[in-house]
Amino acid sequence: MPKVVLKGHIVVAETDLASVLAELPTHIALTHEEEGCLRFEVKQNSEAGNVFSVYEEFSDRVAFEAHQRRVQASVWGKITVNAERHYQVTEAGSAGGWRR
Repeated sequence: MPKVVLKGHIVVAETDLASVLAELPTHIALTHEEEGCLRFEVKQNSEAGNVFSVYEEFSDRVAFEAHQRRVQASVWGKITVNAERHYQVTEAGSAGGWRR
């Protein structure tokens, strides 16, 4: 199965920023513990504090979808429900190429 990569950013409302910053370390730690998580990074933009770059790699679609389900049911999912998400999700083809 091909690896799944998500790249992009989220924009958090200023009213949610303190909650997002407080929960972010837990969200990162829980994601790193997930089966199939190869890489997971969320970084706050130094110039626009309410923008966070996101980069995720999961071993396959099953692991990626399990992560998405966990996030929706988590505290992180609840406090970021109103965040603007700007993502591109790709899969690494078995022959080494990329496809959408």
